Amino acid sequence: MATLDLLLHPVRLRILRTFLDGHPATTTQLRERLPDIPHATMYRHVAALAAAGVLEVLDEKRIRGTVERRYRLSWSQAELTPADRAAMTTEDHRKTFTAFVGGLLADFDQYLTHDPADPTADGVTYQQAALWLTDAEMAELLATIREAVTTRLGQEPGSGRTRRMISLVTMPAE
Repeated sequence: MATLDLLLHPVRLRILRTFLDGHPATTTQLRERLPDIPHATMYRHVAALAAAGVLEVLDEKRIRGTVERRYRLSWSQAELTPADRAAMTTEDHRKTFTAFVGGLLADFDQYLTHDPADPTADGVTYQQAALWLTDAEMAELLATIREAVTTRLGQEPGSGRTRRMISLVTMPAE
């Protein structure tokens, strides 16, 4: 796993979020998706993520004397394992969750600012449920959810498909 400081940087988080659908991208494509990030800043942060192994180079091709690399997210380097989470301090968890929620807020705000935003027609949902589960039942539920999501990663755009963000938070509740 990469360090929390590497993953939680606001620009690098935005770059990583563009890869969540499982599709590779070049730095040029990332700049198109995130036009407010200056070119030099984009290249610097992509290089840092690649050096840490969070982004892996799929292929390279020469274009006008430079090398264009196509990257994809290396989930094993970007995901926090149970051991990683166990080693985190309370403050680390607070920072990580704050970054997660900040990303959700930014995504939702971006969605709402694009006309026409129609949450009902678009299937937007946000809800909570309280379940009484043993640790084993919780692990089974999370495995089921993970399988349902990961089997759909990497599907191609088109055929009436809309890119959708799926977010999940679980925690004990008193």
